[in-house]
Amino acid sequence: MSTRRFCTLGVLFALFATCFFATAAQADVFTDPLASPTGFPFKVANASGTLADASLYDSRKRVCDLGFLREAYRRDDGAVGFRCPAEPVDAYVAKGGAEARTAGRKCLCNALVANIGHAQLRGDRPELPLITAGDDLRNVARFVRTGGSTYCARDVIEQILGVA
Repeated sequence: MSTRRFCTLGVLFALFATCFFATAAQADVFTDPLASPTGFPFKVANASGTLADASLYDSRKRVCDLGFLREAYRRDDGAVGFRCPAEPVDAYVAKGGAEARTAGRKCLCNALVANIGHAQLRGDRPELPLITAGDDLRNVARFVRTGGSTYCARDVIEQILGVA
């Protein structure tokens, strides 16, 4: 295998390298104060075909079946239960959660697993990704060679050293 094959963009963005990074100079990153079920602000790249698209998000049936970000709570019987503001609203409220905490919450667990190419299927439809990226995303485009759609560590180093 060639060095270049190992020197690819990386799993988080592999699915979107061609359509997303080719236009990274115009990329928009939004700090979504509601997306994360944990309540922490989450930086979201506005990429088409992802849950950043409000219509795609709205069409997704709420489900929490991975549960990586669930919160523990004490059930009526004293046992520990788990809930997630991104799960179906009725289920969250039935577990003692406040309905207001569910507004705008996205299932980051399924979305981030989809980012790395392991999307769960909902019938014949895969879970959609949600790309997280820092505010510096627009600068990524400078590492992509003319006519290319990906970059690797070598490209970054050559750009820094001025040999690109």
